[in-house]
Amino acid sequence: MRKKIVAANWKMNMTQGEAARFVESFLPDIDEINDVDVVIIPPFTAIAKVSEALGRAHNIKVGAQNMYWEKSGAFTGEISAPLLRDLFVHYVVLGHSERRTLFGETDEMVNRKVRAALEAKLRPIVCVGETLDQRDKGNWEKILTIQLRGSLAGLKPKELQDTVIAYEPVWAIGTGRNATPQQAQEAHAFIRKILREMSDDTTADRVRIQYGGSVKPENARELMSQPDIDGALVGGASLDPRSFAQIVKAARQE
Repeated sequence: MRKKIVAANWKMNMTQGEAARFVESFLPDIDEINDVDVVIIPPFTAIAKVSEALGRAHNIKVGAQNMYWEKSGAFTGEISAPLLRDLFVHYVVLGHSERRTLFGETDEMVNRKVRAALEAKLRPIVCVGETLDQRDKGNWEKILTIQLRGSLAGLKPKELQDTVIAYEPVWAIGTGRNATPQQAQEAHAFIRKILREMSDDTTADRVRIQYGGSVKPENARELMSQPDIDGALVGGASLDPRSFAQIVKAARQE
C-alpha cells in the first residue's frame, strides 16, 4: 500500500516569524501521526526557520518550491540542489503550473531539474495538469501525456519510484473550484497508466500521485479516498495550521 503524502505549498507567503508560529501551532495537532508523510514547503527565506522550529519532529520533512539544475556558478537569483541539501531539504516542487505559465518553464527544463534533484538525493514533486481550455476541448489526456513523458524522460524505475507526481488541474488552483473526486481519480488513473507505459507495472504501482487544486478540509477525505490518489499538494488551505492539520488527518487510513 502506498503511504499517503500531504504537502503544504506556501508559495510566496510567510515571513520567518510567521513560519515559526505556524509550526508551533501545527505540531501539537499532528504529533502522533506517523502513517502519513507530511511536507512543509516554505519560501526559501523561511526554510531554515521551519527546520529549526520542527526540531525533532521526525514525521515532517521540509521541501523547497523550485531549484536550478546546475550545482553552482554564475546564475544570479537561482538556487541549486546542493544548497538545498545544506538546509536539510528533502523534497523539491518542480514544474508547478505557476512556474510553467508565469516563468516559461518547459518540460525539458523540468526534466533537467528532476535529474539534478535525484542526483542530489532530493525527492522531486513533479507537477502536471491541464488548463480549463484544454479540459473543455477534451485534450487533457494528450497534455498530461506530453508533460509526463517530457518531464520524466530518461528516468530509471528506481528514480521514478523516488519521484512524487502532483496532478494539479490548472483551472482548479486558487479558484475555489476543484475537480470532482471522480474527475480527479480518472486523471490519476490515467497518469498511472502512462507511468506503466514508461516503466513497468511494479514501478507504476509504487509511484505516489498527489492531487493539487483547491484542496480544503471539507473535500480532502473524499478526494484522498480514491484508489489512485495518494495525498494532496495543498496551497491556500496550508497557510492555516488548523486547516492543514485537518487535511493531514483526512489522509489517514482508517
